[in-house]
Amino acid sequence: MQIVTNILGIDIGGTGIKGAPVDTDKGELTADRFRLVTPQPATPVAVASVVGEIAKHFEWKGLIGCGFPAVIKAGTAFTAANVDPSWIGTNAKSAFEKTTDCKVTVINDADAAGMAEMRFGVGQGKNGLVFMCTLGTGIGSALFLDGKLVPNTELGHIELDGHDAETRAADRVRISDDMSWKRWSKRVDEYLHEIERLIWPDLIIIGGGVSKEAQHFIPRLTIQTPVIAAKLQNEAGIVGAALAGC
Repeated sequence: MQIVTNILGIDIGGTGIKGAPVDTDKGELTADRFRLVTPQPATPVAVASVVGEIAKHFEWKGLIGCGFPAVIKAGTAFTAANVDPSWIGTNAKSAFEKTTDCKVTVINDADAAGMAEMRFGVGQGKNGLVFMCTLGTGIGSALFLDGKLVPNTELGHIELDGHDAETRAADRVRISDDMSWKRWSKRVDEYLHEIERLIWPDLIIIGGGVSKEAQHFIPRLTIQTPVIAAKLQNEAGIVGAALAGC
């Protein structure tokens, strides 16, 4: 049986949809990533069309893995975080296969980023309970026990001060409200204290684009659990999506 190691990874987010071919043995992009703006409203037809455009851009005919911001079971979306509510109950796998004419695997986007970070990034070789959160348009979460994924955790939606946590501590909130790093760090700290209280992880990894600015906020955190920035940063979602497509 031939093992395919070059897979197109596509990371679907609330503001952008980006993809690139990935060498899944090395965890490296084999071409420059291609990004398109997430359509608004982000309906199944509109998002699937963009996924098709990305596949067309790379003239792709092989396997595809997609990270999608929702609870995903057997290819179907059960929630809709930062995409149109009409995704709930929609078979994302079928929708993407129609527009790409390729075999597609769909996984929760934060789970995808976590998989990449655990295999090729700072989570490599880490046992115990590892919690990864992606701070971006929303807050995604991925949980690993001795390196094995516990899928679809959605811990970015726990209640924080009477609000959905991601409406207070996502990086989008920092940007839209023009918050200082100090003020935003306090909110992230509050969120992680709640995570610590609930599940007591052995390590917390912070991913998403803001991870490249880790020096501005990680030193301000006061939780007991060690916190480190993701290594793969914005490429994690693409790489992890490709891993899911293996």
